[in-house]
Amino acid sequence: MTEIGQSVAEYPVAIPERPDVVLVLAWGAATDTGNRRSHNEDSFLARSPIFAVADGMGGHSAGDVASAAVVDRLSQGVIGDFTDVDTIERGLREATDDIALALDEKELGVGTTVTGAALSLLDGEPSWTVFNVGDSRVYLFEHNELVQVTIDHSVVQELVDAGVIRPEDAESHPDSNVITRAVGFNMDAIPDYWVVPVRRGLRLLICSDGLTKEVDREGLRLHLAAARSAQETALDLVGAALEAGGRDNITAIVVDVVDSTGIGETDNTIPRTGPTPTTGG
Repeated sequence: MTEIGQSVAEYPVAIPERPDVVLVLAWGAATDTGNRRSHNEDSFLARSPIFAVADGMGGHSAGDVASAAVVDRLSQGVIGDFTDVDTIERGLREATDDIALALDEKELGVGTTVTGAALSLLDGEPSWTVFNVGDSRVYLFEHNELVQVTIDHSVVQELVDAGVIRPEDAESHPDSNVITRAVGFNMDAIPDYWVVPVRRGLRLLICSDGLTKEVDREGLRLHLAAARSAQETALDLVGAALEAGGRDNITAIVVDVVDSTGIGETDNTIPRTGPTPTTGG
């Protein structure tokens, strides 16, 4: 696994040509192999302006290579305190090429999910560009409420959307681990995007499914509401997943907007109410 970045308790962000604006972030990240796996195939990037989690697939070393390629390329593409969709998509294309080159041609079924939040400028105002490929997730916590921003690219999510199964039955479904989009497999990654405003008090959780398969929505909400630091909260969430069984690799990044003085309101695109989110390509 690859870890890029570390916990930061206070990170001021300068807004171009806006000396009147104050934006301060804080973040923390934690990961664990889990109780049943011998190798951690998760990788993460926790360094402003991109916070991302990649969950590799393909066996002992192959998934690690895939997830590492994604966070490496996303990190390399960043210059300055803000980024954009073009930079994210270029990083994913380069990572796809890296995965193909690094692995033996006979190794099939190698890829990775990736989900994250990138600090962007929308009409001059800071906003979060949330992106997703696969079934890792981004949640928003605000006013004591938890909202899932991303929508899983998975067989069971399609069954839920079609009304074939209930949401509460998704995790126990025999196809719960089958995803419908990924980075790798010599195919173009197709991310979905959402816009989330940057507001004081807003907290983002970016995590692999090793967390969400062990800790239910209410458990996530209670940990995010506990008023502990971003780093403490990330560690607490990983610890809770381990206590609940830890059947998979577990990774969590928590990002806090500590101050956002002078930032205007940006319309968000969540929760998703239409048939499809914004799709890149």
